[in-house]
Amino acid sequence: MSQLDTITLAGGCFWCTEAIFTRLRGVQSVVSGYAASKVANPSYEQVCTGRTGAAEAIQLTYDPAVISYEKLLEIFWHLHDPTTLNRQGNDIGTQYRSGIYYRNDEQKQIALASKAALEKSGYYKKPVVTEIEPFTNFYPAESYHNEYYDRNRSQSYCQYVIDPKVRKLLKEYSSDLKEEHAR
Repeated sequence: MSQLDTITLAGGCFWCTEAIFTRLRGVQSVVSGYAASKVANPSYEQVCTGRTGAAEAIQLTYDPAVISYEKLLEIFWHLHDPTTLNRQGNDIGTQYRSGIYYRNDEQKQIALASKAALEKSGYYKKPVVTEIEPFTNFYPAESYHNEYYDRNRSQSYCQYVIDPKVRKLLKEYSSDLKEEHAR
């Protein structure tokens, strides 16, 4: 088995982001939580005030021999709106910002190049506002946030916000899905 790597991404609501990345081949684990917080171990309620500086994020462990950092970023760019500042859909606040938190210079350079290529492609008509910052911290969210989508599919938020993202993943990235999610 090759050596695993870690990536921390903020793409709005962590329920949505987790639902996407748990379905990818090569992803070993995905944890919902809070990144770039000024407060140690913040609670969901604290993060929702906007005063912690934390972003709702996921931290995933993956096998680069199966799925590359570049592919993870490609999927990240296309399954949320990286052009809206502090917002994804109706979720508004600094905790819903778009962010990539790199762990080393190689990850930084790949993230910057990926963002530049996305902007040059014209895929989005507005500028990409995703922050690309050094990783400082990540605190796991309360346990009820983990696997939220898979445990609560009948909830209206899951049906109206997360389901369309999962359907888009199935349509555009079917070859990257774990076998149990490829149908």
